[in-house]
Amino acid sequence: MSESGAQLFARLEARRCLKDIEPRLFPEDGGPYHGEVVELYGTEGTGKTELLYHLLCRCVLPRAAGGLEVDVVFVDTDYSLDMLRLVSILDNRLNAALSTSSPSAGSDEVALRSCLSRLLVVHCSSSSQLLLTLHFLETSLSSRPSLALLLIDSISAFYWLDRCEGGASLTKQEEKLSKCSELLGRLLRDYRITVFATCHAIRRSFSGPTSSSSSSSLESDRPYLCRPWQRLVTHRLLCSRQEAANNTAATAGGSKEQRRQQVFTVHCTSSSTSSSRTKAYRSSAFYVTDGGVEFI
Repeated sequence: MSESGAQLFARLEARRCLKDIEPRLFPEDGGPYHGEVVELYGTEGTGKTELLYHLLCRCVLPRAAGGLEVDVVFVDTDYSLDMLRLVSILDNRLNAALSTSSPSAGSDEVALRSCLSRLLVVHCSSSSQLLLTLHFLETSLSSRPSLALLLIDSISAFYWLDRCEGGASLTKQEEKLSKCSELLGRLLRDYRITVFATCHAIRRSFSGPTSSSSSSSLESDRPYLCRPWQRLVTHRLLCSRQEAANNTAATAGGSKEQRRQQVFTVHCTSSSTSSSRTKAYRSSAFYVTDGGVEFI
């Protein structure tokens, strides 16, 4: 039996809003609403993927364990998804939540399997495959209102490959990602999902006599992907790593302390379409433990 427009609208309305997915990352009441895109931007080793794991776990964990209990699609374009790491974080958080409820034997494994059943992982090795993935994703979105989050790690994975294939034409270089962005924009509008995507910073060298470290930093933090993608982004998380001055003084047996000294910072700029404010900002910091991200 065909579905009426009213039935479709009612089903899409049931899709979970993720504005509270992680309040410590976003300005007050400034988290991502339906149909918004969050870009995690930074160089390698600045905690972007760990943040994605943190957000993913927050979504697939049951409400009893502090989760949102929604379905997630993880598009892995770098082939860097570490399932053992993800399962370890989930297991740590489930154990912490279940330790106070005297769970019966075997319930940990059942809870873990339930969490993983809410996750769909897709691998892509080109912009063309990413475009096809987004097309096929529409079927899942239309039939599963519990599917609320799309994670892409990373949206910039094929930047250099597309530039090489596009030759001297900038339009050709950006054509595939532009098509992906346009299709993603329609999915955001029609199905009211939320998207988080990592983007690797490109370091540029400056040989001019007037160049400085600050100007170099500003240039490397500047968005460089195609305009259609940039227009989708409503929240930008600029990720960086802060080295502790006394890091080398840590003792060999102080691995936990060393990990605490490795601090990652996130500067959020939000221009949410659901907010009357033009821009809002927030800075936060975290370190990474065996149990995942811990905010300071």
